[in-house]
Amino acid sequence: MFRSVLLASVPLFALTATASAAEPSSSAPAATHAASEKDSISNGTVTVNGAPIHYQAVAGTLLVHNAKFDDSKDVIASRTGKTLEGDKKGDDADGAVASIFYVAYFKQGAHAPNRPITFLYNGGPGSASVWLHMGSVGPLRLNTPGDQHLPPAPYKLINNAQSLLDVTDLVFIDAPGTGFSRIAGKDAEKAFYGVDADGKAFTHFISQFLAKYGRFNSPKYLFGESYGTLRSAVVANDLENDESIDFNGIILLSQILNYDNDVDNPQANPGNDDPYQLALPTYAATSYYHKALPQMPTDLPAFLREVEHFALTDYAQALAQGADLPEDQRKAIAEKLHDYTGLPVDYILRDNLRISGGQYSQQLLASRGITVGRLDTRYSGPPMDPMTDQSDYDPQSSAISSAYISAFNDYVRNTLHYGEGQTYRPGVNAKWDSHHRQPFMGRSDRTANVMPDLAVAMKNNPTLRVMLNAGYYDLATPYFEGLYEMKHLPIPADLQKNIEYKQYTSGHMVYVDPASLQKLHDNVADFIRRTDNQ
Repeated sequence: MFRSVLLASVPLFALTATASAAEPSSSAPAATHAASEKDSISNGTVTVNGAPIHYQAVAGTLLVHNAKFDDSKDVIASRTGKTLEGDKKGDDADGAVASIFYVAYFKQGAHAPNRPITFLYNGGPGSASVWLHMGSVGPLRLNTPGDQHLPPAPYKLINNAQSLLDVTDLVFIDAPGTGFSRIAGKDAEKAFYGVDADGKAFTHFISQFLAKYGRFNSPKYLFGESYGTLRSAVVANDLENDESIDFNGIILLSQILNYDNDVDNPQANPGNDDPYQLALPTYAATSYYHKALPQMPTDLPAFLREVEHFALTDYAQALAQGADLPEDQRKAIAEKLHDYTGLPVDYILRDNLRISGGQYSQQLLASRGITVGRLDTRYSGPPMDPMTDQSDYDPQSSAISSAYISAFNDYVRNTLHYGEGQTYRPGVNAKWDSHHRQPFMGRSDRTANVMPDLAVAMKNNPTLRVMLNAGYYDLATPYFEGLYEMKHLPIPADLQKNIEYKQYTSGHMVYVDPASLQKLHDNVADFIRRTDNQ
C-alpha cells in the first residue's frame, strides 16, 4: 500500500557556513551561464575533510510536460503564468505541465563537463526533497543529535562536513506538486501522480537539466530515498530506453522496490507472508536497542545474521504451512519470536505468528507506556491511544519535522533568495496510480513492483553499479527487505557483483545520526570515485 509521505522535512536555521547572493563568477561551471532570469544564484563555502569547497547554488525551475502536451514554444509560454504558481489546474488546453523546482550546487573552479553530478530526491510518494536537502549531503544541514524530540525554534544550520560536494555536484529535485514545484493543465494530477507518470516526469527533467547545463558527458548518478528508490529503478530504465542516457551508478537509501513487501498493513494481502519475515530482523534490532530482549546479545550484526537465517528458514517454513502447522511447532516458533523480539508469547500466538509493523511499534514497550517510531525505531513517545492495537503516529516524524520544514523555509528565502510570495509544500496527499507498465510485460493491475525495471536497466547497461544503504532501525522499509529484493532481481548471476550493500545503526533517514551520516558520506564518496571512470 502506498504511503502519503514517508520522509520527514527539515527547517532552515541560522547559518554558520558562508552562503551569500552573488552574480555568476567567471570561474563557475556551465550552470552559471545557463541560469534563466527566474533562477536565483548564490555563492557559498563548505568545509569537507578540512578543505574549503567554494560552490555556486542555483535555485530555479524547469518545465516538464507529460501526457498530450505540445512541445512548442507557444504552448510552453502559455503554461508559465499564474496557474503554475497557484493551486488551480489551468485552462482547457491539451496536455499537462509541471514547473519542477530544484536547487543545484556546483563546485566552483571544477571542469564541469566531466565532473560527476548526482540527482537527489525523497519519496512518499508525494514528498518534497527537503529531508535529503537539509539533513544529508548538501553544504548545510540541520543538527539532529540523539533520538529525542528537537526543541522548538530557533533552529540552526551547520556546515556539513559530510557534504558530497567533495566528489560530485548535487541537484535536489522536488517532485511535481511538492515544494515549489507546481502542476497545471488538463488532468494534471493524472499526468504526474502515478508510478509511470512520475518516472516520466523525472526522466524528462534530468534530460533537460543535462542539456541546460551542458552535463551530458559528466559521470551521472541517481540518489533516491524510500519511494525514491522505486522511482530510481523506473527512471534509470526510462533514461536508457527513451533518452539513450546511461548512468554510472544508482545510490539507493532505504529501499523498497516491491510494495507487496510492505509491512505496514500486510493483513490486507493474506497469503503473502514475506513482509513478516523481512521485517523480523528490524524488530530484533529495535528490541535490542530498547533493551527489551529476554537475553541481550553482545554483537548486534552477528545477532541479526542469526535472525535473518531464522526468518528465511524455520519461520518461513512455519508460515508457509498455514493452518496445517502442528500446534507444538506453532508454540515453538512463538517462543523463538519472543526471544528475538521480546513480545509476549501469548500475543504472538493470538496474532497467528504474524505481527505487522504498526502492531510491533505499539506493543513492544506498551508496559512502559510508550510506542516506538516507524521511520526510526530508536525514537519513542507516548501512544495517542494505549488501547489501540496499532501505533497511531510516528514519534520520529513528530520529533524532527518542524525543524526541517522551518529551517528550509528560512534558508531558501534568506540565503538562496527564492520563493518570495510562494508556499513551500513538504508533500501532497494525492491519489496515486500504483499500476505500472513493467518492461516487456505490459501494464500490471497489481501493486507496483519495479524489480524488473532495475533488472532491465542493469542488463542494458552491464557497467551500471548499484549501492544499497539501509538502517537497522528502519521499520518503514526494513533493511532485510532491500537485501531480499536485490538478491531476487531477475538478472544473470555475474551482474550481482555490480551491487553492494551498506548497513548503519540508524533508521530510515540514516543521516539523522551524525556517526551514520559520516559513514554514509565515506561509503558513497568511495562508490562515486570507483565508478566515475576518470
